[in-house]
Amino acid sequence: MAPAKSVDFPAGADDGCSAPGPNEGGEGHRDDVEAGGTAIAPAPATTMLRPRCQRGRLASLDVFRGITVVLMVVVDDVGGLVPAIRHSPWDGVTLADFVFPFFLFIVGVSLAFAYKRVPDRALATKKAVIRASKLFLLGLVLQGGFFHSIHDLTYGVDIRKIRLMGILQRIAIAYLTAALCEIWLRGGASDIGAGGYTLIRRYHHQLFVGLVLTVTYTALLYGMYVPDWEYAVTSQDTTLKHFMVKCGVRGDTGPGCNAMSMIDRHVLGIQRLYTRPVYLRTAQCSINSPRNGPLPSNAPTWCEAPFDPEGLLSSLMAIVTCLTGLQIGHVIVHFKEHGERIVRCSIPSLSLLILGFLLDLFGLRLNKSLYSLSYTCVTTGTAGLFFVGIYLLVDVYGYKKPFFPMEWVGKHALMIFVLVACNIAPILLHGFYWREPQNNLVRHMTMSFSFPFHIPNYELLIMF
Repeated sequence: MAPAKSVDFPAGADDGCSAPGPNEGGEGHRDDVEAGGTAIAPAPATTMLRPRCQRGRLASLDVFRGITVVLMVVVDDVGGLVPAIRHSPWDGVTLADFVFPFFLFIVGVSLAFAYKRVPDRALATKKAVIRASKLFLLGLVLQGGFFHSIHDLTYGVDIRKIRLMGILQRIAIAYLTAALCEIWLRGGASDIGAGGYTLIRRYHHQLFVGLVLTVTYTALLYGMYVPDWEYAVTSQDTTLKHFMVKCGVRGDTGPGCNAMSMIDRHVLGIQRLYTRPVYLRTAQCSINSPRNGPLPSNAPTWCEAPFDPEGLLSSLMAIVTCLTGLQIGHVIVHFKEHGERIVRCSIPSLSLLILGFLLDLFGLRLNKSLYSLSYTCVTTGTAGLFFVGIYLLVDVYGYKKPFFPMEWVGKHALMIFVLVACNIAPILLHGFYWREPQNNLVRHMTMSFSFPFHIPNYELLIMF
């Protein structure tokens, strides 16, 4: 792929009109996801079976990203008033629980265009590693605890307690893994054909990687023995409180005794985990459930324990979501007819959605915090069907003007993330006050609303 200026956070994808070359592999295509370009001309309804081959961005992908960005802001801010759309305290899914998988899915779709041709695999690998490293470091700065509350004009973090994992860090891991698969694990020119199993034959190594990750995750989550463990927290009066969590179980998927948190405690260190876990809103840990509230008198000992929803084990399934999006992107790249694209994207997406609900029905519960297998299937399948719907409206029927605001947001997702989702804009505004720090514009703005201004839980407006 020719060097592009926006190498870190490519924002769109080309239309996939160009015919595959004999050495098609990923880089070398200048009108790719990183190069951007003009939007595809809308196809008239009478000729909508085949897209016009005007190279440029895939508008529906930008619209999808923009809608997801807006959805993120809505569920995080309005969720304080409507708990039903906030993140599920543990088992089950709500509207907010679809946001992060949607973004990962978009990353995967974009990568199919970014690496359409790869003349130099070593160079492409180097660039992918650099991009992922930049993103991971950005996540450490923005989400590791360096920036404090918008009402506290201080910053800095104890290196011993910096949060190592987070939304951006997980995106970096998923992006790098999927990019390496796209660069190194695919068939050659002899695998290009028009048969129904062409994509499976060409990308079967990538599918095998996804299968291995899924089996590994499932085996560790349900097979590892979790012994009793203890932790300590400092109360508001600076008193150090010690807790013992009784486990001694295998295959438990509850908040206190699951293998995912045990792995994070041993590998990352309990002091580096997220300190405001979502299960604090469960009925076991809050008298105001599903809202946050004081602990009940008989609250379990694990209620105040740190837990990272972006942990190491669950990141395996996040990679699977990204790889699934990558396969959907392959459909857009290799098939030129709108009808073929829609059918070949819809069938696997609907199959995943049905499989996810069946898994939940048979006991593998939908759980965002654990990124369970059923949750992966349901959210990824929904993302695929939602993408097909947007593609049909925007790129097939040409309804681009009504979606222009969402397309603009999707193209500027990183800027919005830094300024809004990470509270950089309000922090900067808070720095300008009249006489007293409390007399600032941010405070007067937040007092105009019935709910406090806060940083969204899904600090994720960046998408490749």
